[in-house]
Amino acid sequence: MDYEALLEKAQQELPLISKSAERFEIPKVRGHIQGNKTIISNFREIADVLRRNAEHLLKYVLKELAAPGDLKKSGSVIFGTKISASRLNEKIAQYAKDFVLCSECGKPDTELSKEQGVTFLQCHACGAKHAVKIR
Repeated sequence: MDYEALLEKAQQELPLISKSAERFEIPKVRGHIQGNKTIISNFREIADVLRRNAEHLLKYVLKELAAPGDLKKSGSVIFGTKISASRLNEKIAQYAKDFVLCSECGKPDTELSKEQGVTFLQCHACGAKHAVKIR
């Protein structure tokens, strides 16, 4: 067999890529609505995946949704109003875009640091550093 025939045979035998193997995946919120409250049971787990302080993430989400809420010791959050899971997932994804993912290289290898009253997002992958506005 010549090279072209072997190459064609190899390409035909390759498995199809079914899903992207992205290393940074934000877990979806798990919770339920109880009366007038929304209880999210995996909030601290989400903050751990983002490698951010759960209180900072909660402060952002509460401000964005204009809703009251409280972080419990168990890692769950109780919102004082009914909020859909899709809206919460959307706000958490926006938080990741603003405070976790590097705007230069798109990698999540970042950390927040404060210098002279200004908060910076420092990327360990590419070395980029830029100021972020804490809302």
